Amino acid sequence: MTALTESRTRTTRTPRANRTNRTTQRTYSRWASLVVLCAGTLMTILDGNIVTVAMPAIQSDLGFSGPGLAWVVNAYLIPFGGLLLLVGRLGDLVGRKRMFTAGLVVFTAASVLCGVANGQGMLIAARALQGVGGAMTTAVVLGMLVALFPEPREQARAIAVFSAVGAAGGALGTFLGGALTQAVGWHWIFLINLPIGVAAWLAALRVLPTGRGTGLREGADYPGAALVTGALMLTVYVIVGAGDRGLTATLLPAALALALFVTFTLHQARAARPLLRLRLFGSRLLSGANAVQILMVGTMYGFQFIGALYLQRVLGYDELTTGTAFLPAPVAIGVLMLGLSARTIGRFGAYRVLLAGLVLIVAGMALLSRAPVHGSYAADVLPPLLLLSAGFAAAMPALTGLAMSGAREEDAGLASGLFNTTQVVGGSLGLAVLSTLAASRTDRLLDGGTQLLPATAEGYQLAFRVATGIAVTALVLAAAVLRSRTEPTAD
Repeated sequence: MTALTESRTRTTRTPRANRTNRTTQRTYSRWASLVVLCAGTLMTILDGNIVTVAMPAIQSDLGFSGPGLAWVVNAYLIPFGGLLLLVGRLGDLVGRKRMFTAGLVVFTAASVLCGVANGQGMLIAARALQGVGGAMTTAVVLGMLVALFPEPREQARAIAVFSAVGAAGGALGTFLGGALTQAVGWHWIFLINLPIGVAAWLAALRVLPTGRGTGLREGADYPGAALVTGALMLTVYVIVGAGDRGLTATLLPAALALALFVTFTLHQARAARPLLRLRLFGSRLLSGANAVQILMVGTMYGFQFIGALYLQRVLGYDELTTGTAFLPAPVAIGVLMLGLSARTIGRFGAYRVLLAGLVLIVAGMALLSRAPVHGSYAADVLPPLLLLSAGFAAAMPALTGLAMSGAREEDAGLASGLFNTTQVVGGSLGLAVLSTLAASRTDRLLDGGTQLLPATAEGYQLAFRVATGIAVTALVLAAAVLRSRTEPTAD
């Protein structure tokens, strides 16, 4: 009887132990996959910002004009933002793992081309190819995360980690750009991606779960992607070059960009498989959140770009010191976003947290608008830097939650792609507007006889004042349209 009992015990315990081992292995595999996805995404986000501190070195070496220098960033951002919707759809068709790993290959190869570039045209073309690879990698990540972590609590933790990596990565890129530029030269801010990209690709092949797509027979809206990407590129081209061209030369491409946007909209209304289903814009929360994001991210991108130039060209910082000066930003964003944002939103609601974050961003930009010629880091840079970091850490998760809550379940993937797209578009447009305003103001003052240092500082002051106004507009818009009926009542 004892032997029979022991036999039954072994029979019942062994499958349970196997199930436990399989569960443990699956949990490890999922979190290992999250690490790989975050690593690949971090590389693309870092490269969107890592060039910021290296801008003066790139300008000096390759001879870029002031407004033209912004294209080193915009050449990456425009194809990145314009292609997110298309490659997200293609990822559904051919398989998300396949799209992610292919994006890593394209991005890494383009990084090498950037690193060996010896002219303006080659660098801008390679940066555009980087943007294509970045879009291929980024567009499918959120869908993969949701599939890996279907349980709501684990999914929330995974997305919080992913969001913190993305938010802190932008500011961290500024530090790494400064360190690499000063230590070994600006070419290495791109060449460093070669070993990282190869390692991420090998890890992705081994760790990420293989999933089959629905097949290319389902089709994708290639004409729509061409129309919206062309419209975005023309729009930024108009903004960046407005100060260097006459009225006619500015209005013609602006009219063409508007025509492309109108054509894209009409095409989406009639297409059998549209790239962007227009019914999405019937949601007040989704439309309002995307509009607020364009303004908010435009402000933050402008701050990173122009703030780095202010430290170098006005306060006289070298690349490494400039990168170090920005280091508190990723630390503050990571700590606040991982430690406080979810609990704060749960208690006070996304709407209130978003407004509080935007108020902090407005305050930080208003302080920066002073940007004195003989300023100091402790008094004139660090306080607004911390305000902006805290504001962004509060506002971004809240804004994401509001946007996704305004989408139907069947439109969640497309809504995610749209949100990623407007994030990149906002950054590109904000950078183009603010950098052009700063450069134009400085040029006019120099033509009037003002000395270089005061003229440069006043150009940056104008850009920061305009950025403050943009942030105020984002705050007013959010307060007016994003209040949700399901918001909790604060105690």
